Amino acid sequence: MTKEAAKLAITGGIGAGKSFVSSLFETLGIPVYNADTEAKRLMNSDRNLKAAIKQLLGNEAYHKNGRLNRKYLASRVFENSNILTALNRIVHPAVRQDFDSWSQNQKAEYVLKESAIVFEADLAKYFKAVILVVADRDTRIERIIDRDATSKEAVISRMNNQWPDDRKIPLADYIINNDGAESLVKQVHSIHRSILENLNQEK
Repeated sequence: MTKEAAKLAITGGIGAGKSFVSSLFETLGIPVYNADTEAKRLMNSDRNLKAAIKQLLGNEAYHKNGRLNRKYLASRVFENSNILTALNRIVHPAVRQDFDSWSQNQKAEYVLKESAIVFEADLAKYFKAVILVVADRDTRIERIIDRDATSKEAVISRMNNQWPDDRKIPLADYIINNDGAESLVKQVHSIHRSILENLNQEK
């Protein structure tokens, strides 16, 4: 029986660049599970999850063609934090189960789950280690404005739903600084080597 890959998380605030950093780990042969992408897939395809979402938000949560009504969902979530909490309680277990199944089919020494809210949603306990990608606030705001063609106010509103870096840094096992001062490739290679060394010591 082959040993299951170790599960690590990679997280960071909006605009920190965690998706790009994840792609660098992928070049090293490390599989990455994008929690946001897979959550959307499951919300459109998982029958039990769809039923639970409809029970919480009503049939309007889905279009007649069965696809998630993301505009309606966003409007309900943004106006009521209790609804967001309830929705997360439904979606997170389904995503975690899907991630566990996916992990069992990977051949690498370890896998990464990319998620923006590892600490906010109290998910760190499910991982052997957490990698945190950080960048200064102004840099992150500029990146999101450019990427999403949105306003500064809208970006700040989204950022305020996440913990600030200084709250997450003490909780992380590895920190990657994405301000441009240090080479991302070097940081990723260094952390990759450290992870493999730690896993080998446990064998």
